[in-house]
Amino acid sequence: MFDPALSPRQSRADNRTGETRMNVSPLDLRQQRFRSSFRGFDKVEVTAFLAAVADDYEQALRETDRLRQDVTRLEALIGEHREHEKNLRNTLMTAQKLADDIRANADDEAKRITRHAEEDATRILRDAESRSDQLLDKTQARLEDVQREIDGLKLKRKDVETTIEATIQTLKNTLEYVREQELRDRDERVLLHRVK
Repeated sequence: MFDPALSPRQSRADNRTGETRMNVSPLDLRQQRFRSSFRGFDKVEVTAFLAAVADDYEQALRETDRLRQDVTRLEALIGEHREHEKNLRNTLMTAQKLADDIRANADDEAKRITRHAEEDATRILRDAESRSDQLLDKTQARLEDVQREIDGLKLKRKDVETTIEATIQTLKNTLEYVREQELRDRDERVLLHRVK
């Protein structure tokens, strides 16, 4: 039996899981029986029960809205990660171009010096190649760092996508539950109307 003393304000969110607990369960709605009074149902009892149901339904709608906001926030976060990945790729391309330019400049410098003196040209070419190799080593190390960052961002993006998919599934389940509840309520009203 429904307890009219049950306050609609007792619906609370579980702080550990963030889930909303309903005061009135689907089982309560199916098993609810109202006492008859002289002219029909007890109006106070019916009103209290309907208020509890309305409060629980309103809480479910608020939760759905909060989940939609979470989805929007997570989509913005994915956009930021994609932008960061794009910036890292641009940095990598710039570093590669810089290494190519340095190598090309070293080759040009070696050719000019060769015209003046072959001995000087050999020494300068070795220096230039050494600098180029050092820069290439640094660029390669940076390339590996950037690739690790990109891999990390991909993992983060995958995590965010998984979270969004779970949130979307939760929203779907909540919406299906609310729709089923509305159908049951309508069916009960039709049955009550037929009984009268």
